[in-house]
Amino acid sequence: MKYRSLLLPLALAACSPAPPPSTDTSTPAHTATAPATTGPAAAATAATAASPALPLSLSQFHWQLQQANSRDGKRIDALFVGDDNSPQLNFTQDRISVSKGCNGMGGSYRIKDGRLETSALAQTMMACSNPALMAMDAAIGERLQAHPQVTLQTSGEAPQLSLVTDSGDSLQFSGKPTAETRYGGEGSTVFMEVAAQTKPCSHPLIPNMQCLQVRERHYDDKGLEAGKPGDWQPLYQDIEGYTHQAGVRNVLRLKRFHIKNPPADAPNTAYVLDMVVESEIVKP
Repeated sequence: MKYRSLLLPLALAACSPAPPPSTDTSTPAHTATAPATTGPAAAATAATAASPALPLSLSQFHWQLQQANSRDGKRIDALFVGDDNSPQLNFTQDRISVSKGCNGMGGSYRIKDGRLETSALAQTMMACSNPALMAMDAAIGERLQAHPQVTLQTSGEAPQLSLVTDSGDSLQFSGKPTAETRYGGEGSTVFMEVAAQTKPCSHPLIPNMQCLQVRERHYDDKGLEAGKPGDWQPLYQDIEGYTHQAGVRNVLRLKRFHIKNPPADAPNTAYVLDMVVESEIVKP
């Protein structure tokens, strides 16, 4: 059974240069100022806004939700599914996206007067078997579009992003460096087909190693396949963010990064999953 993603043209379009940023220069992008409030919370926000931490680009990190409470201090359960699944925010220069839920969401954004302002968030229309994931999508989307106050702190082991709505909901995110930050560059976009089954491969340091079987795929600007894929080759490394399921063939959109000064016997290239654009269940 084959599931060809309807997002392939979108996956290709996403490789194109981003549109120019807004010409509104009233507040520089990614720079927040403290809202006009009073009391200890206002003082803390003002101190953060005055620190050199706020100009840090949000696009350098993936922001994973760690804690969410309403005004009365109660946990917002709708924003968490199980023990380890919560929304993740990702930023580019002028766009925000949300992942880890049922559907991907995204739109344009800016930070103005200490608040996160987003456009209407578009989302994919996948139906999930777990209704809690769909509820999580709705819950995070509602709060992102409420123009929450923004605070960014970089002290401690990981940067922290705080969003607080006027209704008193407080969302705390922890930042994890993106692949671009870790590898020091934008990388290049490639499409790679992964065969349904792994095969034994020879590795001097790993006995009985099983390798993914891969080949590059190429598409034109309309999302149509260009040329013919080459022969299957073993991939002697992992793809970050990808978990292979035996019996499922996938076409992946990946970011490929060059690794400077890799350890001995380690690859000098890293592959990071960006999107699964096609899947097929292959019968034995």
